Amino acid sequence: YKRVHHIYKKTRKNKNKMHLTHLEILVPILLSVAALCQYIAWRLKLPAILFLLLIGVITGPILHIITPDETFGSLLMPAVSLSVAIILFEGSLSLHFNEIREVRQVVRNLVSIGMLINWIILAMATHYIMNLSWGISWLFGALVVVTGPTVIVPMLRSVRPNSQVSSVLKWEGILIDPIGALLAVLVFTWLAADTGAFTQTIVIFLKILCIGTFLGFLAGQVLGLLIRYYIIPDFLQTLTSLAFVLSVFVLSNELATEAGLLAVTVMGIRMANMKDVHVKEILHFKEHLSLLLISALFILLSARIDLSALTHIIFPALAIFAIMQFIARPLAVFASSLKSKLSWQEKTIIAWIGPRGIVAAAVSALFAFRLGQSGMDGANLLVPLTFFMIVATVVFQSATAAPLARFLNVAEPESSGFLIIGANPVSIAIGKTLMDLGLKVTIASSSWINVQKAKLDGLKVYYGNPASELADIHLDLVGLGHLLALSSDPSFNTVASMKYRSEFGRDHIFHIDAHRDGESVNKRIAKEYKGYKLNDEINFSKFNHLLAQGAKVRSTKLTDAFSFENLMENNKVIPLLVISVNGKVRSFDEYFSSSTPKAGSLIISLDFSSVEKT
Repeated sequence: YKRVHHIYKKTRKNKNKMHLTHLEILVPILLSVAALCQYIAWRLKLPAILFLLLIGVITGPILHIITPDETFGSLLMPAVSLSVAIILFEGSLSLHFNEIREVRQVVRNLVSIGMLINWIILAMATHYIMNLSWGISWLFGALVVVTGPTVIVPMLRSVRPNSQVSSVLKWEGILIDPIGALLAVLVFTWLAADTGAFTQTIVIFLKILCIGTFLGFLAGQVLGLLIRYYIIPDFLQTLTSLAFVLSVFVLSNELATEAGLLAVTVMGIRMANMKDVHVKEILHFKEHLSLLLISALFILLSARIDLSALTHIIFPALAIFAIMQFIARPLAVFASSLKSKLSWQEKTIIAWIGPRGIVAAAVSALFAFRLGQSGMDGANLLVPLTFFMIVATVVFQSATAAPLARFLNVAEPESSGFLIIGANPVSIAIGKTLMDLGLKVTIASSSWINVQKAKLDGLKVYYGNPASELADIHLDLVGLGHLLALSSDPSFNTVASMKYRSEFGRDHIFHIDAHRDGESVNKRIAKEYKGYKLNDEINFSKFNHLLAQGAKVRSTKLTDAFSFENLMENNKVIPLLVISVNGKVRSFDEYFSSSTPKAGSLIISLDFSSVEKT
């Protein structure tokens, strides 16, 4: 307490405003606030950058509590540079060329033709509206063509568009992140190489391009081979990859100024497309690291915004936003979707949604700092203008996209449906009952015969391993909010439950024990990996046996006249799921441990009253 109070007294200045200039206080507070912002965003199903930006502006230019330049000094921009390098590497690791070929033509067009249309229109609008130089205008246009999954995914969860729209927007966000960042890097290298003489500029630009591409490709190839042939043990892969990224970034910048960002992007693309190189563990680690860096960076960078500069450009920025929202994006989408099977309603909602994200914010701050050091006119407007576009697109589209999707009839109902793992009599019986209640149900199995049986019963099916990478692309989860792990293989149920926990949440994962009665405890899978058990009284083999004897899965709505106690008067009923009046789904074991189902609740149960005792 004395230490904190001493620092507090030392840092009170400028009309008694507290400046967090000591890292031992700033860092834990920054991380705690960032985690809180991410949690609030997750609960509200909104992009986290809204809350991160709000905290940064309030604690920075308004209250002057966080002053990044004073706290970090000359270390701030190098730290931003290294963080951006890691973020771009993580983004480029998800860019698989085979996925570009496999996704719809409209997605390929959006990240190529559509991106160029956006870039050209926004650059021209910036030049003529704000009277900025062509170089700065081209750079700004390149910065704001990037959407990114960090802003698209939360918006899709809120809007809930149909599978066609959701697929296009999701894959555009994934693919355009590294591609758009690469475009911005190339434009910046061209600007940074501008020394006045055109020939010399071209030479420097080509030097940056060649060194960045060569070192990035070489580093990706070497690290990929080290991983492919298990020269690096699994537990050292993430640490080694991080060291490679930072080393290649620094070396490239030493050999050719500003070649580092290009190098790490190419490095990630190369590793992502090497055969038999498994980067999932590296990508998983980098995703967590990128989340940490993105959260901290957004608060710090927004704390550096010059509000006076932002207020001076507010009206020109609004004009550019209007062109971005109502001209550039619609032209790009409709040009990219020519001859596609998308309806005009689907094209309209795709054209409406295109929020800008963290890559634009971080890269703009870095480029503005570098160009400002060289004395380039207009560089100081890059950051406030970019942040304005981020806020404007996220706020406007978050507020209007959902009502528009409902108006155009392209929105899915609430994610109350079920993804059922395994196609067998148990899963089919439960799936049909849920489907009869009007809930969306998809059964996933890698058994062709069993999938066909489920399909004949009218159920929507996915043929393939639901835990595979292909399922990430082709398994439609729109409208699904719960997982029922009902395969006869307990290990596979566990793998599926762990995979979809981040998608649905642990409280939406349910299972039936597949082990036989009397099976030793040391063979059972830990509860934390399986989600909630439907009912401890029954396991898979017993359930399957009762169905074969004529038992039925039924749904019963409780009323004041027919209570839960009335339902249980029949000793041959095993409750499985409880769907409350507000639509919340809970397993019977979970629900009954805290309360008794009330009137209005739906009970999904196994009724074996017609089965003769054997």
